[in-house]
Amino acid sequence: MANRRLAPAAEQPAAFAFSPENADWAKGQIEKYPEGRQASAVIPLLWKAQEQNGGWLPQKAIEAVADELGMPHIRVLEVATFYTMFALEPVGRFWIQLCGTVPCDSCGARELKDYLHCRLGAPGHVSADGNFSWLEVECLGACCNAPMAQINQDYYEDLTPDLLGTLMDDLAAGRPVKVGSQVGRTSSEPLGGAETLTDATLFDGSRVGAWRKRFEEKDEENEAGKAEAASSEQRAASEPKPGRPDSGRAAEKSVTDAPAQRAAAGETPVKASDKADAADTKESTAQGGRPGPAQPETIAKAEAAGAEAGTQSDLPRSEPPPQPAASGASADAPADAKKSAPNNPAPKKGN
Repeated sequence: MANRRLAPAAEQPAAFAFSPENADWAKGQIEKYPEGRQASAVIPLLWKAQEQNGGWLPQKAIEAVADELGMPHIRVLEVATFYTMFALEPVGRFWIQLCGTVPCDSCGARELKDYLHCRLGAPGHVSADGNFSWLEVECLGACCNAPMAQINQDYYEDLTPDLLGTLMDDLAAGRPVKVGSQVGRTSSEPLGGAETLTDATLFDGSRVGAWRKRFEEKDEENEAGKAEAASSEQRAASEPKPGRPDSGRAAEKSVTDAPAQRAAAGETPVKASDKADAADTKESTAQGGRPGPAQPETIAKAEAAGAEAGTQSDLPRSEPPPQPAASGASADAPADAKKSAPNNPAPKKGN
């Protein structure tokens, strides 16, 4: 990068003042800002002063802008020396600002810089014919089409040393030149042509039309469903189905059957004991007519008859059978006699 210094005193003009047209323009720029914020117009005024002075800012122009805005001279000088858009030395008719930051440097900006060194000399000096001067600057914001350079107000991108030489020859000769990419690249697409959005249906509206058609068909289906639901509701209103107690609707008769309610209805109250007997009878009927538990007299008679006839007892299967009497004991013998009867041991062998 070149040093940002003012031009030598021998090249500085003795005075500077805005032309009447530019003075009116500067006044309009200052009025855009509220009272006490006039210093915000410093960059537009410096740019207009540079344009009036043939493309560069002399010291007197910087001081005139400071006086117009009520700013110290050093404050305006700080702005002018910071931005490379302001040329502090005389420039050629075509001022070439070559980008030298990383994207452009990686794509061939060094070769362009070497070419300008050989053709024009060191940066900041005007060529002998007064047509060209150049300066290396920071990023100009066209990294996608690097390397590039700004010549006066226009960008020239995708440069090579040969393309830059041809461009400079055409500018010097007054021939028309192409602004922008010098290899025919459109906008910021990849070098060699676009690699995305190659399907025309993605951007010609046909795919959007297909999506719209799908939504319209969906809307038609929804409308048909709504019409069918409305028809079902009308049919249900005109032809209601009979309600049933077990379907969630209230029953016509209360499920409570208390004596007081029956008496109020003019019916005979039912006692709780009667309800229990009725429930037992109903349960017996539900079990297929099986008899209930047998009484003791019935069991005794059935056992006696079975013993005499040698047949199976008529005792119900649900009742356990009576235990048989021990063998060798009489049912009529007293209990004490049974206890005192001596045991007859088995004879021993050999006796």
